[in-house]
Amino acid sequence: MISFEGRAPAWDNIPALSVTAVGDLTEGGKSLLVQTDAGPLQISLYSFGARLRLGVRQFGDYGMLVEEPDAMALNVESAADTTVITGAGYRLEMHHNPFSFELFNGDCLIQRSPKDGHFVRQFRLPPIAKVAQGWFIALDLDASEPVYGLGEKWGRLDKRGQLLRSYNHDALGVNAEISYKNTPFAWSPNGWGVFVHTPAPVTHAVGHPPWSQRAYGLLVEDSYADIFLLAADTPAQMIGSYTELTGRAPMPPHWALGVILSKAYYKDAEELLATARKVREQQMPCDVITLDGRAWQDTQTRFAFEWDPTRYPDPAIVMNALKALNFKVCIWEYPLVSVDSSLFDEMSAKDWLLKHRETGETYRYQWDTSCFGEVLTPLPDSGIVDFTHPEAYQFWRDSHKPLFDLGVDMIKADFGEQIEPDMLAYNGDSGDILHNVYSLLYNRCVYEAAELYSKTEPFLFSRASWIGSQRYPAQWGGDPQADWGGLAASMRGGISWGLSGAPFYATDIGGFYGDQRDDELYVRWTQAAIFSAHIRLHGIGAREPWSYGAEADRAATQALKLRYQLLPYLNQVMQASSQSGLPAQRAMVLACPDEKSAWGFEEQFMLGDSILVAPCLKPGGDIEIYLPASLNMQWRRFPSGEVFAGGRSHKLTLALDEIAAFVPEGVSIPMGPDMTFVDNYGKDLPVAFYWPQ
Repeated sequence: MISFEGRAPAWDNIPALSVTAVGDLTEGGKSLLVQTDAGPLQISLYSFGARLRLGVRQFGDYGMLVEEPDAMALNVESAADTTVITGAGYRLEMHHNPFSFELFNGDCLIQRSPKDGHFVRQFRLPPIAKVAQGWFIALDLDASEPVYGLGEKWGRLDKRGQLLRSYNHDALGVNAEISYKNTPFAWSPNGWGVFVHTPAPVTHAVGHPPWSQRAYGLLVEDSYADIFLLAADTPAQMIGSYTELTGRAPMPPHWALGVILSKAYYKDAEELLATARKVREQQMPCDVITLDGRAWQDTQTRFAFEWDPTRYPDPAIVMNALKALNFKVCIWEYPLVSVDSSLFDEMSAKDWLLKHRETGETYRYQWDTSCFGEVLTPLPDSGIVDFTHPEAYQFWRDSHKPLFDLGVDMIKADFGEQIEPDMLAYNGDSGDILHNVYSLLYNRCVYEAAELYSKTEPFLFSRASWIGSQRYPAQWGGDPQADWGGLAASMRGGISWGLSGAPFYATDIGGFYGDQRDDELYVRWTQAAIFSAHIRLHGIGAREPWSYGAEADRAATQALKLRYQLLPYLNQVMQASSQSGLPAQRAMVLACPDEKSAWGFEEQFMLGDSILVAPCLKPGGDIEIYLPASLNMQWRRFPSGEVFAGGRSHKLTLALDEIAAFVPEGVSIPMGPDMTFVDNYGKDLPVAFYWPQ
C-alpha cells in the first residue's frame, strides 16, 4: 500500500514490472502489444509523443478526449533484453527486466525511467509497478527542473517537491492542497509532459523527497492506466498538444467580459432590484447581475428549476425590470435535488438519480453541517443527478428551457464534487470512478442547454472541473478567505489552472468568507481582477464599491472603468486563447520560456502577449516586479507611460489607486471608450484609440 501522507513507502517490497513476452503489432500496425507479469501493456507513438496503456479498460467512455488521436505505423526490433520501437520520428527503447524505457525524438531524449538508483537495488522507485491501489509509474527529473500544471492548485506554480492528488473537492477555501478543479496533466519546460487519461484519482509525487527528489511518481488509482508522454519545443506548444487532445474553449460572448456582480445573497426581489438600480445610478460598469442559490430558490426544496413563490410570485416582472436596466442575468444551480422536493420522487422513480452501491436504493446525500452558518443555512438530504443516464441527462438539459425563455442569460453551475465511493451510476461505474469526471458531465449538460435554448451566445460559469472541462467556459475559483492570503492563493490557483490547459478564469473579488471589510484588500483584489479573463464581485456580504469607504470606492471604480477600456484588447486575447488553448493570464515560464530569471516571479503574469501585471498582494502597496528582457529591453508603465528597463526587477510602492502594469516599448494596446455596459455595442467592441497615443 502506497501512503498518501508523505511518508516513504516501502518501495523494496513493491516489485517492478517485468516484460514476459513481446507480442504482435495490432491496430493496423500502430500499436505494440506487450505481455507483462501484471497484465497487458500497449505502446503507441504519435506526432506528439508516446502512449502507454496498462491493464484492461473497465470504465465508460466519458468523452474526456475530443477524439482518439491517430497513431503512427511502428517498426519493432526486439532482442532478449531490449525492444526498440520507432515511428513518427520517435524511438522508444524498452528494457525488459525490470521494465524501463527511454523516449527519444530523433537524438533528443524526451523522458525516461528515473536514474535514481538505490544502494541495494537498481531503481529507488519501480519504473512501473502494479500496486494495491492501481498502477504506479515513475519518470525522471533533472536536478533542478521545474514542473507545472495539475489544475487549480493554490501553492507554488512550480510543483517540484510537492505531493498532490488529482481529486476534486468542495475545498471550502483556497488554503490547502485540495481544490475544485483538477487535471492529471503536468509538464516541464525541458520539453516533456505527462497526461493521464483517466477519470480516476491520480497522486503525483513531483520530486517529493520522502519518495525521491529525482523522480516524478504517479499513482493511478484504477486497474487501467492510460499514459500520454508529450514532447514539445516550448511550453505553448505543450499546452497546445494537450488541448488538441482534450479540447479548447469557444470564445465567450462579448458581455461575459464585463463585470459580473453577485453576493451570497440578494434576499428578495426588492433588494436585487434596488442594487441593480443603484449600479446604474452610480454609473458603475457592470453587465451581469447574479441570483445566487438562496436568491431565487427555496433552500428546503432546491434544486428544482422553480422560483421561490414566496419571493418571486411572478419572476417575469423582475426579469423584465433587470432587462430594462440593461443587465444580463445569471442564475445559480447545482446537480442535487432535495428529498423534500416532488422532483426527487419523480427522478428517483425513473432511476435518474445516483444509487447506493450496496442497497440499490436512491442515494440520499447528507451534507456536512459544520460549514453552514447564519447566512449559509443547512441543506436537506438530497439526491444527485445521474448524468450517465441518457434520459436523466436530457431531462436536466431540457429543463433549462423555461429559464432561458424567461430571459436568463447564463448559468452559474456550482458544486459537482459530492460523488462518494459507495455511489453507483446507471452506466455501471461506482462513485470512485465517477467522482472526478462527474463535473465534466455536469458542465457539458448545462452548456448544451445554453447552446440549445439561450437567447444570447452560450456561456457557462462552473466551479468543479476535470479533463476537458475547458471546452465549456468558463470557471471561477472557489470560496477564498477574505484576506491577503486568500487573494494571493486565488491568483495562483487561476494561473495554475491556465498552465493546465484552461484559458478562462475568475476569482471572488474581496473574498468569499471571513469578510472584515478591508478597503485596501478589496481595491487590490479588484485591480488584479481587471486583468483576468472574467471579473466577478462576490462574497458573503456586499461587494459593490460603494459598500466600502469613499477612497476605496473611487479606486475600485477607477479600476473597473479601466477594465472596460481594455475590452478591445481583452477580446483579442481571448480570441487567441480560444484558438490556441493558451490561457489569458500567462505565468512567466509560459510567457518567456527562455528567461529563467523571470520564472521565479510566480505571482505576476502576462495578460495575453502585451501587458505584464504584478498584483499587489500585501497591505502597504509594496511590490517587486521583474520585466523580462526576452520580451523587450524597455517597458512602459501602463497607463502612465514611464519607461523602465527590462532584464531586471523593480521595487515600487503603489498608492491605493495605482496598479503595476507594463507594456513592452513599441507595443500598442487598443483601448475602448468609457462604458457602463457593453451590450449596446453588439459583437464589435469599439476601439477609441491605441495606447500610447
